[in-house]
Amino acid sequence: MTRTGRPRPVSVEAEPAQIRNSERMSLDDVKEGTRESELVTFVQPAMPELRRDAETIRPIPEKRGALARIRSAGAQIDWRRLPGLRPAPVDEDRSYAGHLIRRISLFVLLPTAVVALYLVGFASDQYTASAQFAVRGNVEPMENVTLGQFTGLIQKHNSQDSYIIRDYIQSQSLVSDLEKNLHLSAMFSRPEADFWARFDTGEPIEELTKYWNKHVSADIDAISGVIRLSVRAFTPEDALTIAREVVTRSEVLINTISRRAQADMVAQAQADATVAQERLRKSHLALQAFRNRWGLIDPIKSAEGTMTTLMALRKDKLKAENDLQVLRGSNLDERSRSIQTLAAQVASLDQQMKALQDEMTNGGGDEGQQNLTEALLAYEGLLVERTIAEKLEESAHIMYDRSRISAAKQHIFLATFEQPVLPTESLYPERGRSILVTLFCFLVIWSSVSLLKAGIRDQRS
Repeated sequence: MTRTGRPRPVSVEAEPAQIRNSERMSLDDVKEGTRESELVTFVQPAMPELRRDAETIRPIPEKRGALARIRSAGAQIDWRRLPGLRPAPVDEDRSYAGHLIRRISLFVLLPTAVVALYLVGFASDQYTASAQFAVRGNVEPMENVTLGQFTGLIQKHNSQDSYIIRDYIQSQSLVSDLEKNLHLSAMFSRPEADFWARFDTGEPIEELTKYWNKHVSADIDAISGVIRLSVRAFTPEDALTIAREVVTRSEVLINTISRRAQADMVAQAQADATVAQERLRKSHLALQAFRNRWGLIDPIKSAEGTMTTLMALRKDKLKAENDLQVLRGSNLDERSRSIQTLAAQVASLDQQMKALQDEMTNGGGDEGQQNLTEALLAYEGLLVERTIAEKLEESAHIMYDRSRISAAKQHIFLATFEQPVLPTESLYPERGRSILVTLFCFLVIWSSVSLLKAGIRDQRS
């Protein structure tokens, strides 16, 4: 363009170069605008984040009330400081050790000291009287699954009787008997007993039984079957008296059991003998009725005689038939005397044989008539019954005699090889052992509770 406003003439050759320069300028302008827009877009979301980070680094103080200021001031004040004194330096290790010592002293040493004070100052002495005895009798193999492969090598005397004695010693029945005879409750509530171990005489018999089982023990040795009795009382005389009475009553019990078993055995043997004898008597009566009915003393011998006669008749018949055959072969006349005699003899033998056979089998053909075969069958059954009855009666009487002889002996008895003696020194309470056990128990309890509390605190934090 010229100053006058007229357009400058442009040559046709310069047009492409101008067009290229204008396009390059427009591309640069577009790139510059795009960069500015990207910068604005990045700065706008970054401003709140920068502001939040600034507040996190240096939080804005909130308005505090009077209560919050008092609490902060109380937290900063050490109330253990006294006016005019220099504050003691704080040692974290020493404060933790002191705290631990205080805890142990409060929860472990103090309860142990209380128990030790009772054991040393108040607990009364208890005297022990012991005895050992065994139930002797038949030897039976003991079955004990806890001994494994050595079970077959172990023998036990009276597997049930020893446990019967043990259970009787721990039973309320024995306690009731001792209460009636020895006044057991008075022995356990003597003035020598302390307030904790003394039995209250107003308690029922069930409580006395529980108290009895705490002071009296009966243990069975699994190998030898020996029963070890231990009785604790507050005076040596009471312990000895109770132990002797327990041994005496245990022996009475085992003798009673033995006598009862023997009496039952004798009574059963006698009853069996009576039944066998009655059966034998009935079998004899049945044989007598048979003989009266049939008119035969011994049908077996009668049958044997009949069979012998029948065999003889058969021999005679065979001989007569042979003679008759010979005569007929000699061309004699049938009406001759010899042939007629032999024929009559053969016919007679046939009739005799038929009569004997009918007697033994079908009773001669008459209905309802019993034959010798039926008599033999009935007689043999009666003989078998009589034989069985005789054997049973003989065996029952033998058993009865043996049971009477056995009842006269004592098969089961109580063998006491360690008699109770008067104790001279108290073995209970075991003061040193009890104090150590108490200390250990309280230490374990306190340690467990402390670990539990620490675990809960760690879970919360």
